[in-house]
This record gives sequence, structure tokens and C-alpha cells, in this order.
Amino acid sequence: MTTAIFSALNILIKPLGEAAGRNPNLTQQEALVAALQTNLTLLEERLRGDGELEELRGLRDEVQAKATWVCSNSHDPTWSFVQETLLLLLSLSRHLALQLQLFNQAPPPAAARLPTPEMAPPLPPDVLSVSQQKTLGAALQFVVSLGLCPYLAPGVGVPVGRRTALGSVAEGLARVHAAPHPQRRLLATATVLLELAQLSSLATLVFTRHLGDVMAALCQLGYRPKRHEGPGGEKELSTEERQSCRQALQNLLGKVYQPIVIKELLILQGGPKQAPPGPSQGRAPGGPPGPGGGGGAALGPAPPWLRRLCGQLLSERLMQPGGLQAVVRAVLEGSAGGDSDWRTCDGVARILAACPQQSLSADSYYRLVCPQVVELLHIRDKITAQQFQRVATRAALTMVEDRPEFAQRYLLGPLLSPFARCSGVTGEGEDQGPVEERDLTRCVEDVFKVCVVGNRPSPVLLEALGGVVPVLFALFCFTKQNVSHLRAPCQEILLWHLTHCDPPAALAVLRRLSGLGGAAGGGAGGVDPRFTFCPGSEGGAKLTAQENSSDEDEALYERLSGEQWRLECLVQLLGQLQDSSLPGELFLGLLQELTSWAAEEEEEQEVDVSAMTLLEAEQHREGRVEGRGHRLALLQLLAVLSEGLPHTLLLREPTQVVVFMESLLQRACVGLAQGPGTEGPVESQTLRMGIGLVAAMLSGPQLKGEDYSSMSRLLPPLEELSQKHPDRVIQELASDLRAVIATHGAYRPDNLAHAPRRQDHAPQTHRTHVQGRPQISQSDTSIPQSQTSQSDTSSAASPQTHISNLTTHSPHTGKPPPQSPTTQPPQSWTPSPAQSGAPHPGQTARLQTPRGSAGGGADPDRGPSEGGGPSSGPLRMSFSDWLLEACDPDVPTRAVALRAVTRLVVERDAEAVQAQDKLLSVWRCWQTPTRKRSCKGFWENTTPPPCLAPRPRPHQPPPGVWRHASKWERS
Repeated sequence: MTTAIFSALNILIKPLGEAAGRNPNLTQQEALVAALQTNLTLLEERLRGDGELEELRGLRDEVQAKATWVCSNSHDPTWSFVQETLLLLLSLSRHLALQLQLFNQAPPPAAARLPTPEMAPPLPPDVLSVSQQKTLGAALQFVVSLGLCPYLAPGVGVPVGRRTALGSVAEGLARVHAAPHPQRRLLATATVLLELAQLSSLATLVFTRHLGDVMAALCQLGYRPKRHEGPGGEKELSTEERQSCRQALQNLLGKVYQPIVIKELLILQGGPKQAPPGPSQGRAPGGPPGPGGGGGAALGPAPPWLRRLCGQLLSERLMQPGGLQAVVRAVLEGSAGGDSDWRTCDGVARILAACPQQSLSADSYYRLVCPQVVELLHIRDKITAQQFQRVATRAALTMVEDRPEFAQRYLLGPLLSPFARCSGVTGEGEDQGPVEERDLTRCVEDVFKVCVVGNRPSPVLLEALGGVVPVLFALFCFTKQNVSHLRAPCQEILLWHLTHCDPPAALAVLRRLSGLGGAAGGGAGGVDPRFTFCPGSEGGAKLTAQENSSDEDEALYERLSGEQWRLECLVQLLGQLQDSSLPGELFLGLLQELTSWAAEEEEEQEVDVSAMTLLEAEQHREGRVEGRGHRLALLQLLAVLSEGLPHTLLLREPTQVVVFMESLLQRACVGLAQGPGTEGPVESQTLRMGIGLVAAMLSGPQLKGEDYSSMSRLLPPLEELSQKHPDRVIQELASDLRAVIATHGAYRPDNLAHAPRRQDHAPQTHRTHVQGRPQISQSDTSIPQSQTSQSDTSSAASPQTHISNLTTHSPHTGKPPPQSPTTQPPQSWTPSPAQSGAPHPGQTARLQTPRGSAGGGADPDRGPSEGGGPSSGPLRMSFSDWLLEACDPDVPTRAVALRAVTRLVVERDAEAVQAQDKLLSVWRCWQTPTRKRSCKGFWENTTPPPCLAPRPRPHQPPPGVWRHASKWERS
């Protein structure tokens, strides 16, 4: 029977053949009509006279008797051909369904006929051969081209003439005024195609090639507005028929693969309203071949009712489970990449982020869609992941900007929930407990994609991310202790947040991370104290319960080492902000807080605890302990910042240099307020460095009004120094500097450029009262000679450049960079050999590696990889040189030398390893309270090592006076 049906179909779809050859003057349409009539007549003759087709004739007559749509007296040859083809297709469908039912009901084979493993299973009867599939496909194409597409309204679907050669020839052949009514013909064709699709083997051919045509027919039959009666008084479809078509459309949309359905709905929605149909019009997004298998047909404008219907159906597809991913796949699958794909992704994201009109409420829409947006971020397919994540990122950011109230609840909350669980803040229905590695990894990757890759900061996004920054920073600190693939994304997220936050908010975050501002969720790290991070099995991290240590000393050590490690990680993070002034703002803020702390200590008075209750006394004690703990944390953070960050990053802008000098002067004023005699060597050196920096800035040429305005904040501390400082030279210099700043350079004393020399040659409490000590040379002072020599030159450098150059001096030493060949001394005085460019023989090592200079490298405590370490570069200072520097009474010089010696010991320098005993003695010498006595005993009772006595230095005695060190070491 199956073979007989396909033989009959081959007769119907036989090529033109003799019909076109008899009369070559016929047009293609006339030849096609003649061929259809010839094939139809030939099939009728074969059915009546061929005995092999007798069984087929009986089945056909049975199907025809049950079909209500058959019109026996139609005068349209094309519809007569379509009717006969539909009858044969129905006969095929019912025959295959019956055979398949019998096949499934057949009893199992006997034991003797059981299939062996090498035997193939029996084929079901509905499996078609390749030639049969080809014949069936051609028959379906004739049915769609002649019995469905000609009866679609204008704008519904893609016109058949723009898809295939047969369609272009068949266009216009249908006689729409002949019986039956066009809508009846459309209904009959659609009904037969849907019945064929009930059989899986036939449904594949129908839906893969003609799904769009069937959907267009059902849309028109079920939703097109009603019209008047047709020709001959025949009415259009009844309400029941229209309702059945609507139900069939819904069943079809729910049964077929959703991306294909959405793609066809987008095509049915048509092109732009304004653009006329034409070959230059754009295709549907992600344009597949048009309905019916055409290759890239142009889309014209669809009728308004169809546009509304497709929009409603698309919204329904979107709001179903997994609907968002189906929409994205329908639009993006099969695209070739390029700029147009990125624009398509942005367009799809904007559509997904907008609540459709068909939704019951915005809350219900975003409750369904937001979780699907998050799921799009988890696609692992490398081919589609980039585009899908682009859509998800843009949609998420658009929702955050346009609908922040829903995005906060349904998008950002679930996205950041693993971090919230780490901090102990859980949502509704969530229990605090361990967080698995998979959840933490997904959370970090999702936040990285949305924030760093999306890169569209908004207040809502920054606020939501700021709540989990302590947990993220704690995870970053953990990843720095071992190898983890989460380290880089954590660092990028933290840098992105700090970069895009407002400066006050970013400073608050940094203080919070350092432990000065506290943190939500317990502890400065943000993680619940009951839990801790541990390595995961896949290179990530997971949160597990923390084991309590019974040893109090070990627990204290773990806590202190954890705090120190957190500060080191924070400094490393700040070191990545090369183009930001945030590290400098934090450093200056801490200095100002340190100054106010010194002033508060002066005003602090003892409180009579005996007059308090036990509760008040306990609260008072806890407040004092908390305040002292805060001060210790402040000092620790300042020390780590000064040690770990270069001065070029801490004082990056000229205004920051001014603020730094203001902090130095204010601290000196606080020391003066505590009474005479309280100024120590550190305070004295700090004040002289600050005074020298101000003088160097004011001695620059062509200072502008804004430069003087920025330095006007120095007037109050300078005035206080000029009135209260016990040193007369400091008073005069502070008064002169204040006058220059106040008059914006109108008053400039002649000796302003020689301020460093005025300080060095003046009687000083801690330097010149020692008998037998040589005069300190100009190159060893804390005021850069190059700055004073530049004051009288005719350089055209701008004041901003001159001020910014001061940031290249080390905040620890104040030493200048090497003088350039063009730098000339002032003409009003003749420099001595120690003040000129010719160094003393003992100054060779010091002039070769100027500390803190921009040309010679960074601070001596920086590693070789950072440039300018004590063991890098051709101008390397030896360990003996640094050990001599460590005995310098000049505090900044000694501090830099001790840091350099520490670096050499850590790097296992050979000379440092050999001289460990001497190094330990020097270190103990400076750490002992009675430093003078210790150093005296060290140098008098010990023979100087050869590494310390090769050459004299400007600030130390010649080699022959080692035994008289007690005369010059009393500084």
C-alpha cells in the first residue's frame, strides 16, 4: 500500500514533459497548468484501470467520503490538483498510522526468533526511504505553493513568489472567485497538514520546511477580523471553526522547539511599518530562511492585527520557563558574528529589560525573567557563550538603571546571595551555613561579567556591590595565599568598584577594609567569624566552619597575622591604582587623623573612676581600650602604606604635596603646643623637611595664582611657627614664607632661595652643640639643592611642573634627584665643593644612588622587579655603604638605610650574611633607650670591620679616629 501511494504521488508531481513540448509558445504558467491537468487525468486513468492501485482507490474513496472540504465541481484546475494531492497524503497518513499501531501491538517474538546482539532491530512501518522522503517533500511543496500561500492576506507571511522558482511561476494561478471560498481552501490545506504532523515521521518534513506557512494560515484563520460574505453568498468561517484554529495554533506553539517558533513569529511580525516591501529590506533578526524554505526573503510590513498577535505570542513564549533563553537562541543562533551581532545583542537586551504590555504586572514579569537572565551568564558553550553573556549583561544593567526596585529584589539579590551568606546576612528561607565552591565561583564570575565586562556603573549597582565588598576582599586575601583562578577576577572587581565609586565612598570602603571603619557581618574582613575560607577541589574556594583553637597564644597569633596580611593585600591592591589619586587621599587623610590624635592626647585628662558605677567604669574602660586600638590600627596602616607604596603614588598630584606639607607643619604646631623641650630629633627633622619643601616650591619660577591659592592653607601653621617656635631661624623662615604666600609672590626676600643653607648653618639643638663633629655637607641636608639652585635660573618650566617634580623626592629622606647638566647655582653666591656638583671622595657612594630620586629608581626597600632596589641597577650601593648609613644620626637617612639593610638580609646578600653579628649590634644600638652609651661601647670595644672603614664620609670621622667615636656620636 505504501508503495502504491508513492507511485500515485509520483504521477501527480511528474515534470512538465510533453505538455510543454507540444506547444513551445505557451508561457510558463500556461505550461504548468497544462502539466497539472495532464498529470491529474493520467492518475485518474491509472486508478480506474490499474489493478495494483485498486486497494489505494478504495482507501482514497473512503478518505474522500469523510472529508467535508472536497469540492467535486471546482473550475479551478490548481485547486483540483491540490485536492487530489491532499487526499493521497491523508491516505498515506492513515495507512502508516494503522500499520504503526499493528506493529506496536504485535506479540513479542518466540524464543527461537529472539534477536541476537548483532541483529538490527526491526524498522517501524512509518520509516520512509530517501526517495520516498524526496517524493513527499515535493508533494508538500506543491500543496503549500498552490493550496496555502495564494490564499494568505497581503503582509501575512513571506510571499511565495520570492522564495522558490515554483512559487514565482504559480503566483497568480489560483482562481480565488471560483468555488470553494479562499478561506475554505486555506482551512482545508491547514487541517490536512496538521493531521499529517500527528505522525512523527511526517511531522519532521512538515515542520522543518513549512512551519511558518502553517502558523501564518492558522493566525489568519483564527485572528483575522471578519469580512463580508464571499462569492456566491458563501460565508466565511464560523466562530467554532475560528476557535478551533486558535486552539490548534496554541497546541502547535507549545509542541515545537521554542527557538524555531520564536524565529517564525519574528518573521510573521514583518518588517518596519514605514518601509515598503522590497528586496533591500532587512530580514528578521538572526534571519533564517523564510517560511517554506526560501533563502532569505525580504520582509514587508505586516497587518496591524498580525503585529499585535505576534507580539502577544512572543511575550507568552518569553514568560514561560526557559523562554528568555529560547528568545536569545532564536535571534542569535546561526549568526556569523561581527558588529551587527553586537547591535543585535543590545537590541534584544533592551527588549528583554522592558516589561511587555501583555504581562499582568511588572512584578510578576521581572520575577520570572530576572532568574533567567542570571542563568544566561552560566552558559559554557564557547560558541554561543560570548553572545549570550553579552545579552544577559546588557539586560541586567538596563534593568538596574530603568527598574532598580525590581532589579535589586530579583536580580542583584540572587546574584550576590553567596557573598551575603558568607557574611552571615541571609535572605528569606536561607540558612547560614557553608558555601560550596561551585556557588562562590559562579558568584565571582557573574559579578565580574556584569560589573567589569559590562562596565556601566550606576548608584544601585555600586551600592549593592559595596555591601559585599568586605567578603570579596576577604576572598581576595585568601587567594593571595595560594594558587587560585579566583584571584584575578576578585582583584578586577575590587579595582572596578574603587575606581567608579565617589571618592568619599571609596575612602570609606578602604578604611572599612583596613579595619578602621568596621564591617558588616562580623570582623573587619566581612566574613562570619564562625566560618573561614579553605581551598576547593577545583582551584577555587569554599566557606567552611572554623575550628576553634584551644591555645590562646596561637589564636592571638593567627588573628594578628591575619590583620597584617589583610593590610599587605590592601596595599598591593592600592598599588594597582596607578592612575588614581585614591591612595594619596587615603594617606593624607590618615596623616590628618594622626595630627588630630596628637592634639586630642594633649587635651585628654584623667577621669576619676571612683565616682562612677561599675557599669560606667566598664564602659569608660572599654571606650579607652577601643580608642587605643583604633590608634594602633591607624599607625599600623600608615606604616604599611609608607613601606609598601612608592612616594610617587602616595603624593601623585601637586595639591597632595601641599596637603602633605600642611600635615607636617600642623604636627609641628601640635608639638609646640605641648610645651618647650618636647621636640625630639624626629619632630625636628620632620619640621625642617616641611619648611624646606615649602621654600623649594616658592622659589620656583612663574608661579600662578592658583598655585598660591592652593598653598594658602599653609598660612595658619606658618604663622604659628613664626610666633612660637624656639629656633629663631625657623621663625624668620616661616615668617618669610608666609609673607610670600600671602602676597602671591609680590614680596620675595632675597635669601628665600638659600633657605636650606640658612637651616644648616644655623645653631641647632641636635647637631651643632656636639663637639668634634664635622660640618654636614649640603648634599646631606633634607632640603634639595637642586630646587634651590633652580630658583634663580631662567627656566621656562611651568609652576605645575615644578610642583609636581617635588613628588619625586622621598618622603622619608627628602633627598633630591641628581642634578641635570643644565642646572646652574645662583649667581649671588659661590658654592663650596660640598655644595657643588663635585662630590667629596667620601660622597661617591651616596651621590651614585640618590635615594628617592626619579632617575635612580624607587625607594631602597622596593624589590628588584620594581626598579631601583638596593641590589639592582649599575649604581648599586654595597652592604657596607648601607651599614654606614644606618649609623647616621639624621633620622630620615637612618630610616632608609635600615630598610635597605633589611631588604638585603631578606634577599640573602652574601656580604650581609657574613656581617650578621655586626648588623645585629648596630640594630640593638639604635633600639636601646640609652643609645649614646650603647653606641659608645660598640665602637670603643670593637675593632671596626674592614667593610666599614674603607673611606671617610662627610658626616663621619676619618678612619684614624674610631676610638674617639664618643665625641661625635652624641647626637
